[in-house]
Amino acid sequence: MTGRSREDRDERQNGRARRSEAPRVMHAPELLDSVRDEDALRVTSRLARSGYQAFLVGGCVRDLYVGRKPKDFDVATNAHPRQVRRLFPRNSHIIGRRFRLVHVRYGRDSIVETATFRAEPNPNGDDDDLLITEDNEYGTAATDAQRRDFTVNGLFLDPASGEIHDYVGGLDDLETGTLRTIGDPFTRLAEDPVRILRAVKFATRLGFQIEDMTWEAMCGLTPELSRAAPPRVFEEILRLLRSGTALGAFRKMRSCGALDVILPDVEEHLAEIGESDAGEFWRLLEALDSEVHRGYQPSTAVCVALLHYDRIVRQADPETRTLPGKAKDLNHVAGDLIAPLAELARLSRKDSGRARRIIVQQRTFVRPASKNFRPRLFCLSEDFDDALELFRLRASARGQGWDIYEGWVERKKQAESLSDDELDAERKKGRRRSRPRRRRRSGGSGGSGGAKQG
Repeated sequence: MTGRSREDRDERQNGRARRSEAPRVMHAPELLDSVRDEDALRVTSRLARSGYQAFLVGGCVRDLYVGRKPKDFDVATNAHPRQVRRLFPRNSHIIGRRFRLVHVRYGRDSIVETATFRAEPNPNGDDDDLLITEDNEYGTAATDAQRRDFTVNGLFLDPASGEIHDYVGGLDDLETGTLRTIGDPFTRLAEDPVRILRAVKFATRLGFQIEDMTWEAMCGLTPELSRAAPPRVFEEILRLLRSGTALGAFRKMRSCGALDVILPDVEEHLAEIGESDAGEFWRLLEALDSEVHRGYQPSTAVCVALLHYDRIVRQADPETRTLPGKAKDLNHVAGDLIAPLAELARLSRKDSGRARRIIVQQRTFVRPASKNFRPRLFCLSEDFDDALELFRLRASARGQGWDIYEGWVERKKQAESLSDDELDAERKKGRRRSRPRRRRRSGGSGGSGGAKQG
């Protein structure tokens, strides 16, 4: 591995684990006042009443501590998955192979993810290969904390006592705004290279400074991202685009080399056009961040289209095209350039097809009405909303075209107010009446249709 011997790293990691067996305990009952997830509390309460340890754990504790609203609440316990399953026989099921846990469901939308404390996993057999392929060795709260990724995600909150248990120094790092791995960063990131993307996400969302050795490991291990499952990597990309900090996240991924591994086409495009011409790409991400902060959540199709838009437009233009082979129109170029990501990330045909169509439809927003184009019907088409969202982001990024956007918003309102009869009339506009085919006259001198001479 890069930078230091495995023995040195193991010694450092084991030494830290020994120092952390006794947790730092902080009494913080005020955090419980911000826990709005009654279902998670129901799960921890039943586990505790049955004699098990049960904590709220990870990101929810971190977010509560820094004053953010957690998106969900996860539970960690010393009960094994089958024991948890027996406590919730009617509303739980065991999931996962690499990492088995229990989903406890309340109603249609509420799922409490409940995991058993982990210990150090069994080695893969290759001393140099740290990638974890199975993580179902059960342990204690202390060993479980050591198995997590970053110190700020290794905190346990006991709902019964209101106490935070910190085995890994996470409270100190929250106070100083530092993001560091638990134990040796080269080991932690090699075990799961997707943690490189998670480090980018947490650092940009929380405004934390990545600790030097963690950053060094991120830069050295980015090639390992090619070993991670592409659909899982793409899910992290979507999370970054929807985080409200996409601009900072993509710049940081480019700085550490991750962008070249997970989105090589995007990195190649940015390198090819140079920083001076890459402004529109970065401004699109900035515009997306602004809209996310206002509550907008982009669809998968909009995310894919946004990543590829500038490159597709340039490659469809004969003046700026650099791809080999015969020039193609915008529709075919969009299909060709989106296809590799769609195949690798296992995108649905619906999402990849819509991403291509909404890129092509950007030209429609500046198209004049005609007999063959009826704007109000376009407003009611399946892809219109996503296409208009992409146009809005482009208008914000360019600082022009906002009046056109607002005009289409008004057309959309008008289209939605049409009655069924008015819609039928709109569809009939401009349709050419079918004309009977003109029959050639028979006979006539020299005509090919003349009667045969007897």
